[in-house]
Formats: sequence, structure tokens, C-alpha cells
Amino acid sequence: MADRITVIGWDGTPLTEAAGAALAAATLVAGAPYQLSALPVPDAAERITLGNVQQAARRIAEHRGAAVVVAEGDPGFFGVVRALRRPEYGLELEVLPAVSSVAAAFARAGMPWEDAQVVSAHGGRLRRAANICRAHPKVAVLTAPGAGPSELALMLRGVHRTFVVCEALGTPDEDVTVLTSDRIADHVWRDPNVVLVIGGNSGGPQSGGVGAAAGWLAGRPVGFPGADRGWALPGDAYAGAGRAGDEPGASGALPAHVRALVLARLGARPGDLVWSVGAGSGALAVEAARFGAAVVAVEASRSACARLAVNARRYGVEVETVHGQGPEVLGGLPEPDAAVVESGGLDVVRAVLARRPERFVALPRTLAEAEKVHRAIAEAGYRADGALLQSTPLLAADGDGGGGLALGAGGTGVLLLWGEQIA
Repeated sequence: MADRITVIGWDGTPLTEAAGAALAAATLVAGAPYQLSALPVPDAAERITLGNVQQAARRIAEHRGAAVVVAEGDPGFFGVVRALRRPEYGLELEVLPAVSSVAAAFARAGMPWEDAQVVSAHGGRLRRAANICRAHPKVAVLTAPGAGPSELALMLRGVHRTFVVCEALGTPDEDVTVLTSDRIADHVWRDPNVVLVIGGNSGGPQSGGVGAAAGWLAGRPVGFPGADRGWALPGDAYAGAGRAGDEPGASGALPAHVRALVLARLGARPGDLVWSVGAGSGALAVEAARFGAAVVAVEASRSACARLAVNARRYGVEVETVHGQGPEVLGGLPEPDAAVVESGGLDVVRAVLARRPERFVALPRTLAEAEKVHRAIAEAGYRADGALLQSTPLLAADGDGGGGLALGAGGTGVLLLWGEQIA
């Protein structure tokens, strides 16, 4: 192993005294071509282009002498330090960071960023990065070749956002461009770049948006935790819940304990896209969004869509609402990771299953419908299961809450089916 290994973060500004001394003493220097040409690398030092980090790490492990690895910004933040620290290389590092590219990008934009989500599109994660941008009002995306601003904007078709594209930060060619997402794909962008994706439901104090009050937890999920602790909240926590005429399968009429099991089976998490079909007033959709998932809610009733928007604003989350019904409205939606059919029937169930979400939940209205849905889930290649959930409220027997308990009227039974893809 090299006698000394120093990882230098460089943001284009003059090197610190410690970084300059480490570079001057190096017998091996690894970095990007522009870094190796711009920095004072000793003439006698071996130079390694830092394209394949694994190959560079193996070469450094074999080297005898002082090795320096030059990286952009803060190499410990989505940077080379993680790869170099893998146990198979046995490398001990001294890290001299500079300002991270994310911090520099927000500085160029003049924005705070403790409330931002930071994601990397490297390693084939562009779709998950786009889902984070759907779900959150302030996101920094570390792009990659083939997963840059244009590709990200295409993934976000129909979702209005402002892009702040920061190209070649810290170099003489640095450029910062602000465009709406519909214009991003018309440009050719240079690598490396960082993209800030801004917009959406950023008006409330829980949203983490540009005008939000200062928080205390960096990168906190929007809407959770918030003023209303927990999830599977009571029905009256949502506008329009339990309205007269709601179908039993509509989310506004679902008891809280049923919503809790639906959410558990969906397993919504940041980076996922969840469909809620037949979403009603949106209790399930909003609660899935409070877990950090991107959510598309499909609902045939315009009044229910309006109530859903009110509920999303109340909890400071992003829910994309699509007005329509039946299988035909699903064709233009982005691919789901999880989906729930709250109402709509067997044809809608089959149309959703055809899009191959990893997890699927349905709320049939009758036992006969449940049998057909269970068969459809199994035939689509899922491990199918289900339950009939029944509950009866408990009331204070003496009416003032100070004595015994009695069973209340209005007990409910709800059929619930779910499926997970068979590996």
C-alpha cells in the first residue's frame, strides 16, 4: 500500500497549504484529465486518469510512495472516498475537502439548502431521482453521462419545475442557467453539471420550499414528521372524508386501520412512484406521499380531485392528480413501483397489473369481485394474499369517558387483497 494517501477535494479555487504540500510530495496522482492538466502535478509523478475508481484503487494499493487522489468538491459527499474505503483495498485516507458541488450550486442560486433532498443519478438511478423530484419541492441532482438535465426533464414530463443547471462549477467555463422544465430538453448540456429542481407545493411550513420556515433536520422528508404526528390519521383529518355517498372503496370512507394495512403492503419509500387509482378525497395518496414517495392519484370525480388537492396542500406534499377513469387514462402515466386500486373494478385492476408494479393492493366491494381480483393477481405472476378486516368502535359506556367501555354501532368490514411480484 502507498505510504501516504491523500484525497484532495478541488473546487477550482487555489489549493490550501496542506493540499499543495501533499500534491508537491506525490509520486502518484489520480484525477480527471482537466484536473491533472490544471494542477501542479510533479513531473516525475505517475498519473492515473480517474475513470474506473476500482482500477485506480488497486493501483494505489500496489504503489509504494505518496499517492494523491484529486476529486471534485467534497470527495466524502457522493464522492470517491466511499469507493476507496472499501475493505478489499485496505487503504487509509487523509481527506482534504473543498466546497461540495451541491453547496456551490445552491450558493450560485442564492438559496438555503438544509431542507433540500440530494440524489445521485449515477448507476442507472435516473428514474428514482426523477421520482424524488416529483415528490419534493427542492432537490439537487448529481447527474451522470446519459442521465443529465435533458433526460431528467423528459422523465418529469407534465410536472412543472424550474431547473437551475450549474455546469462546470469552479472552472473558467462555469455557467449557471435557469429554465423551466419544458425547455430543458432543447439544450445540449456540458458535463460535469449539477441540477437544482425547484417548485411544486412549496407554500406550507412543512413543505421545505423556498419560502418555508427554517427547520432543524437536514433533508427531512416533506410532510413527515410534521404538525400531525404519525400516519393512518383519523378520517376527519382529511377534507371530504366520509362524505355521504362515498363508495366503500373510496379512501375518504376507509377506516384508519385499513389505511394502515394498505400503506404497509404498498411499502412506499423515497424514490418510489405510487399510483392511487380511484383515489377519492386522497387520504391514501396523501399518506403515501408523507412517506416521501412520488404519488399519482387518478380520480373520476372533479369535486374529489379538488378535495384531494386541499388535503395535499394541508400536509405539504406533492400529489399529481389525474382526472379520469378506466384503463384508458392509465396509458400515459409513468411506471409505478407500487399501486393501489381503491375503486374501479376488474378491468382497472388488470390494466394496473399490466404495468408490473412491484407491490399491488386492491379494495374489492364484494366477495365475488374479490375472487376475480385474487385470480387476476395470481395470473399476473404475483404472490396473492388478502383479508377481510372488520372493526367495531369502542365507546365510553357512561357517555362521559370516565367509566367502562361498550361496543358502538356502525362496525365495518372491508375486503383487502394484495400481491407482490414473485422473484
